[in-house]
Amino acid sequence: EALELALTADDIVRIHKSGKVASLIGMEGGHSIENSLAVLRQFYRLGARYMTITHWLNTDWADAATEVPQHNGLTPFGAQVIREMNRLGMLVDLSHVSPKTMHDVLDIAAAPVIFSHSSAWAITPYPRNVPDDVLKRVKKNGGVVMVTFVRSYISEPMLQYGADKKAEEARLEELFPADSAAVNSGMARWKAENPPPATSVSEVADHIDYIRDLIGVDHIGIGSDFDGISAGPAGLEDVSRFPNLLVELFRRGYSD
Repeated sequence: EALELALTADDIVRIHKSGKVASLIGMEGGHSIENSLAVLRQFYRLGARYMTITHWLNTDWADAATEVPQHNGLTPFGAQVIREMNRLGMLVDLSHVSPKTMHDVLDIAAAPVIFSHSSAWAITPYPRNVPDDVLKRVKKNGGVVMVTFVRSYISEPMLQYGADKKAEEARLEELFPADSAAVNSGMARWKAENPPPATSVSEVADHIDYIRDLIGVDHIGIGSDFDGISAGPAGLEDVSRFPNLLVELFRRGYSD
């Protein structure tokens, strides 16, 4: 009663006017197509309307933000994938890709791109966030950056906390290579002694403000990533809390 599948832009307008949430099927990671344009077309026929070019790891045709680059961005086959997505009418999602891949896609994109869940690199220099030079190109492209609620993407102290946690886990794995119980108990002690720094609604709004000031309000969306995180910032713990962000934006002078 609340959601409806959208397959076209007109569907989105119609569904929104009816008071429901227009829902698109997305594919998070270009590995899904197994290096086949035919498979990409089949996914489109099955209802997929956007695809994130990579996930955490590189594909055979595009570099991700969180793995050592293999291709220096997008390969020639990767360019074919982007052009085919444009031809079909699938949104090209640049969340998760490396900055060079972002630029390579923007060089050839014939339609606006999206970042389905990314924030501003200038505020929080996490590899998954969007650098200023790319943001400026998104404006020219007509695209949208959907600011995420992932705590390590919106808060630099939380980003450092995550790095410290990974370092401690690596240290324990080195000490106890064949004893996962010892690693787990050690991590439990570390977490008890090192609670994560607080994150808040206002930090999400800071990223929205930054992108607005740089490229304008028309290029901002909200990309919570609630299906991909175990916890959100204080005040944005689940979908029922979206009004808290809207209230913060109203407080900062945003209009309806």
